[in-house]
Amino acid sequence: MSKKDYYEVLEVERSASEQEIKKAYRKMALKFHPDKNPDDAESENRFKEAAEAYEVLSNADKKNRYDQFGHAGMKNGHGGFGAGMSMDDIFSQFGDVFGGAFGGAFSGFGGGRSHTRRRVNRGSNIRVKVSLTMQEIANGVEKKIKVNKYIGCKACDGSGAKHGSSLGTCHTCNGTGQVIQVTNTFLGQMQTASTCPGCHGEGRTITEKCPECAGQGVMRGEDVINIKIPAGVEEGMQLSVSGKGNAGARSGIPGDLLVLIEEKPHPDLIRDGHNVLYEQYISISDAALGTTVEVPTIDARARIKIHPGTQAGKVMRLKGKGLPDVNAYGRGDLLVTINVWIPKELTKEEKAIMEKLGSAENFKPNPGSKDKGFFDRMKEYFQ
Repeated sequence: MSKKDYYEVLEVERSASEQEIKKAYRKMALKFHPDKNPDDAESENRFKEAAEAYEVLSNADKKNRYDQFGHAGMKNGHGGFGAGMSMDDIFSQFGDVFGGAFGGAFSGFGGGRSHTRRRVNRGSNIRVKVSLTMQEIANGVEKKIKVNKYIGCKACDGSGAKHGSSLGTCHTCNGTGQVIQVTNTFLGQMQTASTCPGCHGEGRTITEKCPECAGQGVMRGEDVINIKIPAGVEEGMQLSVSGKGNAGARSGIPGDLLVLIEEKPHPDLIRDGHNVLYEQYISISDAALGTTVEVPTIDARARIKIHPGTQAGKVMRLKGKGLPDVNAYGRGDLLVTINVWIPKELTKEEKAIMEKLGSAENFKPNPGSKDKGFFDRMKEYFQ
């Protein structure tokens, strides 16, 4: 996979529209086409880089993932194929970018590649939801999921032809997948290309259909798929696993598996971006005298010291105890808010003690320090 920025490869801005990206890819493909640059390895690599960039940026899901995570989001089968596919694969996948016959766009370069215009069936995408715990989000996880989808027919190896029979070249288009029509106009002859009606653009005809799949090359089945989910993903984020969707008819290209992330609520902690929030209740006496309490973290529990005179609403920060950034740009914190528990009912003895304490000088509120305490707590929160 190319390590160059896909936008730089196609020489477009990150805000480029779909049409601008398509136009830029056409320009780069024409410039570095192997027929125009024979025996030029550098041009061939640039041609494949352009195809790889366009494969990602022309797909809304993959483009969104690339914009969020960069090349790291394209790992583990999430996109980008240019360097790993043949020229014919690239032409078959993106021939429509050039409008009309793909080969015609290069007719001046060694006779073109019109034979690659055959239509390649592409399977549809599949969407699934995966629910993750906060601990799985914090550490990253590999999930095995069972997906009911269209898979290649084993009886005919996905060709659609009955075992022992053959796939013949379409006599209507001679295997090109297109029929060329020449029309005489007052300006001269005009040549147009259209999808072959005999083979529907595939360039092949089945002499005898496979009885298992009725000639489609695909049938319903189950597939167990491994999904590697990076640490730090968020609710609503969508991951794309390339080539794990429905199989394409008659040995076509499979679609993608789109994985929607859902977060399971934690019993104690609340997510706030990369930070994690927790409320710790202490008694009036613990707030006045100080104490040590144990609080939950994502992976275990931690002990924190409550200093004497701690006020309700104080926020204590445990650095690095939050969630990681999905792009590995650091980790959030655990923010513990201290709340003082006020009992709703008191015994006569407790009431007498509280009345006595309430009359003591140190237990009387100091209005002059109220605003100072508030801003001090806010300063501590944002440090």
